[in-house]
Amino acid sequence: MTWVQVHRAAVSRMIGEVTLNVQRSTRNAQRSSCGRGRAALCLAGVWGMAVGAFGADARVFHVRPDGDDAGPGTAAAPFATVERARDAVRAAKKTGALPGGAEVVLHAGRYVLTGSLKLRAEDSGAEGAPVVYAAAPGASVSLTGARPIPGSAFQRLAADGEAAGRLDPAAREQVRCADLNALGFPRTPMPRDNFRMPFAIPELFVNGRRMTLACWPNEGWTTITKIIDQGTMRNTGAVSDAADPKKPRPQENRGGVFEYEGDRPARWRVDQGVWLHGFWCFDWYDDAIRVAAIDPAQHRITLKVAHQYGVRQGNPSPRRWRAVNLLEELDRPGEYFIDIEENRLYLWPEQDLTKARVALAVSDTPLVVLEHANDITLRGLVFEEAQGDGMAVTECQRVTVEECVFRNLRRKAITMSGGASNRVAGCDIYDTGTGGVVLGGGDRRTLTPAGHVLEDTHIWRFSVHQLTYASALHLAGVGNVARHNLIHDAPHQAVSVYGNDHIFEYNVVSNVCMSSDDAAAFYKGRNPSCRGNVLRYNLWSEIGSPRGHGNAAVYFDDGDGGDTVYANLFFRCGDPGKGSFGTVFSHGGHGNTVDNCVFIECKRALGSSPWNDARWKAFIEAPLWQERLLKEVDITKPPYTVAYPELIGFMDPKPGAARDNIAVRNLFVGCSEIKRNRWVTNEIQFVTAEDPGFVNMQQRDFRLKPDSPVFTRIPGFQPLPLEQMGLRRPIRNRDE
Repeated sequence: MTWVQVHRAAVSRMIGEVTLNVQRSTRNAQRSSCGRGRAALCLAGVWGMAVGAFGADARVFHVRPDGDDAGPGTAAAPFATVERARDAVRAAKKTGALPGGAEVVLHAGRYVLTGSLKLRAEDSGAEGAPVVYAAAPGASVSLTGARPIPGSAFQRLAADGEAAGRLDPAAREQVRCADLNALGFPRTPMPRDNFRMPFAIPELFVNGRRMTLACWPNEGWTTITKIIDQGTMRNTGAVSDAADPKKPRPQENRGGVFEYEGDRPARWRVDQGVWLHGFWCFDWYDDAIRVAAIDPAQHRITLKVAHQYGVRQGNPSPRRWRAVNLLEELDRPGEYFIDIEENRLYLWPEQDLTKARVALAVSDTPLVVLEHANDITLRGLVFEEAQGDGMAVTECQRVTVEECVFRNLRRKAITMSGGASNRVAGCDIYDTGTGGVVLGGGDRRTLTPAGHVLEDTHIWRFSVHQLTYASALHLAGVGNVARHNLIHDAPHQAVSVYGNDHIFEYNVVSNVCMSSDDAAAFYKGRNPSCRGNVLRYNLWSEIGSPRGHGNAAVYFDDGDGGDTVYANLFFRCGDPGKGSFGTVFSHGGHGNTVDNCVFIECKRALGSSPWNDARWKAFIEAPLWQERLLKEVDITKPPYTVAYPELIGFMDPKPGAARDNIAVRNLFVGCSEIKRNRWVTNEIQFVTAEDPGFVNMQQRDFRLKPDSPVFTRIPGFQPLPLEQMGLRRPIRNRDE
């Protein structure tokens, strides 16, 4: 049983109790205010509240896919597009006809956006009287960036044609082709020679399901047999000319060379473009590189350009790679290939296309863009099938996104930058390509918080294209909050943080970092001015995989310090690898605190890789930290020295100074090792191999019984509020 299943059962029980109470209250209210004969009137009142939530002063506009933009936008004669409704709100606002806000009701259907729906300052509501864009009660409303393709556009291949000759015999009768030129789709630009995923190829959807770019191998990875030439590394900078050392010459751009197993690559047409997606040096960095040559006799592949880190054995596990978007590898149902030169789409369909909904996404822009817009609410909408983000929110205030679904997006669900007091609540986010939500805002120079909130949101499978550093949540700036969220299922990290005074609380995070190394579910680092962040009342479960280098649940990297981990539960989290990793891991930093936490069956609870005086001094004096600590902000002056007094004297490190992290009042159950290196602990810890008095350890009910010896062995230990962690609503989507 995974923690998602455990959480689902717990939420279901909780929601059942809450629903029963609500039903009782509703029945009592109906009896007292309506009476049996007025039930229909009461239902009408509920409808009125749903579609006109701001009373008599609110203006309501209606939109339906088969409506008419020339009409009045009423329920009987709705508009056809959201843009037309937005313009109607603008016009009414200019005349002063919207003192109580406005509501745009979207009726059931798919709304294909040819470009971003843009909401700007002139589209704002007012505090307490927002402009609301909402799905009609019970309606399924989809905003999509994918254009439909009729099933009849897909034709059989000519048996003697060049395309059929490149396919496996079993695929020739199954694959269909559509001419994108004839359908009016623009030609796809040629991808770069080296890039981070996603692949710059339009995404194809059939009946709402993302199809797979033809690849090899079909599942998982193949591995490098032998590295022949690591090539040059792009991040080493220019080199000096041998004849004149003072004269720099351009860095050599030589691609790596490696050997492969098997004979499959001999089929590939390098002249038409072959790209390989892989982990070329480290298991925390994946990207794609174009192939320059394939030598079938020696089983060697030469890459066209240098890689960021070279083709090297940076982590212990084998170097993994796969080939993407190859016609020769279109060999199973559900795969497709786009011929960039000819602008043709090839698909092995899983079903009769004349009875399917086929759509191709080509625009790399957000579906909805809000800029300098305040007091706008989006409710109950589905954002799907787009090449860009679902939504971009820039310098806005009091924007609310609630009960929405974000799925099948090539990039992120929501990117929020600047502004204040925005809120994302009760949403489902899954099958996104490069992450979930970016919550950024607040002034780091003045430590002014933004107060953005992400809550009660379920995020999973959020890095289907970019397999590393594509977080479910990225917190940036100052003073933002993530609470009561459920995050799971990813190859790499779940949460990344940059900035100050963020709060991450009452969340459940599980089954992440499942195929990466030197990684963690929660990652923060490389800037000691970013501090004051609090992780409290969270549950972390089944984090990491044993790939060799090590991974963690919480990772404070490259000199990071000044953060607090309080009252968290860690179950089977992290792997020490061949280094000093722990469930909570500090690399080089100090001043982090782990307090009142519970570690259960973790291989090493606390890990540290400390820096010596020379390395610490080198980082302090390096241009990167000089820029971040003295120019971007100034940690030697208020407000930093007031908010974080430990920064006084930070830029003048003393030789031999203790650079420790602190662990107090923690419970360790069945952990192979408690700590390594620079963690200061005291006697107020409880280490045991036995059940310390959990309600039901076998069923993963880790609440402590009132008579648990923990409370006497650890004076002042506070019970963890496990029943409050995670979603406070039902799990709506069962596709996990």
